[in-house]
Amino acid sequence: MTEASTATTSKLRVLIADDERVIANTLAIILNQAGFEARPVYSGEDAIDALEEFRPDMLISDVIMTGKTGIETAIATRARVPHCKVLLFSGQAATSDLLEKARLQGHEFEILAKPIHPTDLLAKLRG
Repeated sequence: MTEASTATTSKLRVLIADDERVIANTLAIILNQAGFEARPVYSGEDAIDALEEFRPDMLISDVIMTGKTGIETAIATRARVPHCKVLLFSGQAATSDLLEKARLQGHEFEILAKPIHPTDLLAKLRG
């Protein structure tokens, strides 16, 4: 195995799903600069489509998105990539109802409030 391929395989792979492209792109830039292998996608559907090829170690997803919600995306992600950790974030109050519905179905997800400071996000990912 070459040194370059070793470096690639040792990076934590993070898939970022947010229908606000600026947020998804910015988080990907921050995480890539911090040593992660991060990829932005702009919908829950795109996140699910990327799972097989990208095989993320972590999904960071907005909860309220057009189409599939972040919670629906997280549930589908865990079904397809069981080792994948999930971190949800939201800036909207409607999130608590969606989280409660998921809890009643047996799914627990950690949620962070939007906006999140990059230092706090990196600490959460490394912690």
